[in-house]
Amino acid sequence: MNKGANMTRALVFPGQGAQTIGMGKALAEAYPAAKAIFDEVDDALGEKLSALIWEGDADVLTLTQNAQPALMATSLAAMRALESEGFGLDQASYVAGHSLGEYSALAAAGALSVADTARLLRTRGLAMQQAVPVGIGAMAALLGLDFETVKEVAAEAAADGEVVQAANDNDPGQVVVSGHKAAVERACEIAKAKGAKRAVLLPVSAPFHCALMEPAAKVMAEALDDVEIAQPSVPLVANVSAGAVSDPATIRSLLVDQVTGSVRWRESVMYMARNGVTEIYEVGAGKALSGMIRRIEKSIACTAIGTPDDIAKLKG
Repeated sequence: MNKGANMTRALVFPGQGAQTIGMGKALAEAYPAAKAIFDEVDDALGEKLSALIWEGDADVLTLTQNAQPALMATSLAAMRALESEGFGLDQASYVAGHSLGEYSALAAAGALSVADTARLLRTRGLAMQQAVPVGIGAMAALLGLDFETVKEVAAEAAADGEVVQAANDNDPGQVVVSGHKAAVERACEIAKAKGAKRAVLLPVSAPFHCALMEPAAKVMAEALDDVEIAQPSVPLVANVSAGAVSDPATIRSLLVDQVTGSVRWRESVMYMARNGVTEIYEVGAGKALSGMIRRIEKSIACTAIGTPDDIAKLKG
């Protein structure tokens, strides 16, 4: 991430599923600015979320209302550590995030305060969990089919008023469907008949990014009305539109739409590539987005930054 390099960079932030016990702990021990993020999130939520993240029970961390603010805290801690070493957003052209990672991206770019982001994600996680009773909904990853084909699969699988939608367009060979459990299971069978390599039910507690999340979208509309959103220091490539936005009112609206709308990750990466991005840093836990980006656009160099060692390699 050397200054002056002839590259256009973007920073991206992971979504749910990347959480692991212990994430961010080494960053907090090595960088006071990273530790301050975890302290700020703890204060905002009125609990020691950091203790759960670093030494808690994995099943409790995986609960949506915990995983979402925890992943944001880890991403922002990594961002502060990067900034401590002189690698700031002044060297980036865009930020983006996968689902909840969009909130991390906005906090990193100064559009949302860390405390407001933590509280919004706690609210979002609870609202998404409560929107659909456990066992009613499901999500499945369909491997080997493109987004347009999966939309056709979903339309064919919907029956008797049941919902199933193409929820996450992750990369050219991975699209996630979401909706009523029976409809998702039908979609899996239809997808296999249409040539899908695999159809895998995901271990999630609710059907995210589909119309069943409408009650959660209403909760988030009210919650977002109560927080200040500033213009981000660099544009956000939004999940719902797969294009760059900087206007706070537009961002607020898109965050509401995002609850029920598709995560257009493949198109978002292609947008950044078309606009000159040649290098992307995945900031936070895991490396899932880096893998997706490589499958979407091989010309983009990807680096995952979640530990002090990762940052040391950048400096080296």
